[in-house]
Amino acid sequence: MGEHGEAGAAPESDRRVGLRLALAGGGTGGHVVPGTHLLRHLKGSGGLDSLLWFGAGRTAERRALDGVEAHLDAEVSFTKVDLPLESPAGGAPRLRDLAIRFAPATRKARAALLADKTEVVCGLGGFTCLPVVLAARSLRLPTALLEINAVKGKATRWLSPLCERVLHAWPSTMPPAERLDPDAGKHRVIGPPLGPAFTAPPLAEQARRAAVEALGFDSDRLLVLVLGGSQGAQALNSLMRERHAEFEERGCAVLHQVGPGRLEEGGQASRHYYAREYVDDVAGTLRAASLVICRGGASTLAEVAAAGTPAVVVPYPHHRDGHQRANAEALGNGVVLVEESRGQTAILNAALDLLGQESELERRGQTLRDAIPKTGASRLFKELSLLSTSRVSHD
Repeated sequence: MGEHGEAGAAPESDRRVGLRLALAGGGTGGHVVPGTHLLRHLKGSGGLDSLLWFGAGRTAERRALDGVEAHLDAEVSFTKVDLPLESPAGGAPRLRDLAIRFAPATRKARAALLADKTEVVCGLGGFTCLPVVLAARSLRLPTALLEINAVKGKATRWLSPLCERVLHAWPSTMPPAERLDPDAGKHRVIGPPLGPAFTAPPLAEQARRAAVEALGFDSDRLLVLVLGGSQGAQALNSLMRERHAEFEERGCAVLHQVGPGRLEEGGQASRHYYAREYVDDVAGTLRAASLVICRGGASTLAEVAAAGTPAVVVPYPHHRDGHQRANAEALGNGVVLVEESRGQTAILNAALDLLGQESELERRGQTLRDAIPKTGASRLFKELSLLSTSRVSHD
């Protein structure tokens, strides 16, 4: 048996330079986007030989993965495997359903890892990680987890003991004992993975105006970008439907991402406002925007911060662990945090107040750029590459 059990290890002379990588992340865009950032970072590097992606098959996930092969070099083989642990309608699976589906999903994941001759596995969050990590352990494959939030999620809490590395976007999720010496144990703080488009320098004013015009708006107006996450946000959709005219009256344009199948929740299109289900070029649109109004998803806020676009963050209020609030707080004074319970007027006033202060927008944008490391993708790949060459034993 090879060092990875049944998966084996090819003779050194037969090995290609690239890594045979498996990523496990699905259900929501937040469990997919960090992986796509890694792929964007690796494009043209020859760093990958094959990519095996385990997902849940839900709509938001499929949209986030749409066109993923464009981020891969032509010679990289790509396989997508769905492990339907979660309901297509969304929400956490019931324990009974999870118990019924878990064993078949683990067998399916194990077979796919063997067939792809995977060398290292990385979990990106969500229930999809559970069967994949168990399958990888049964094959003695080295495995890492990425914790992108500022509060540990279930995957990190449950699966850390089974993995060789736990990679953190923020120090707040590190075990207290390892914060003093972050390179001594299995945990590492690497920052959130970000593709090259998000780490580029900010646009000069003339370029920003041209980008606003390219989006179909008057270049003399400040652009407000409203992002409800991969599935949309009812509270933000209601705000824009009922009050987007107040932004237009203040000389702003509004591009509103409502989420899949939710166009009717947006406002009526006008010269200075329109709604879309998705924003395809998030990096370019963020760089054109003067302000973002958004939820507090970790991937969204990492992109907002890297682009240096000041934000009014309205955390989703019903998560028990309050991780969206914690994600916003990790960015310090770069964002203004407004609880949904304070109502539409509080959100609106916070945004309009910022838009009226050019120097404050610039200061907060710089605070955001300084708050987030730009090397998360390269550090993630380095850790995975090191794991793939290690001799692993879970015994």
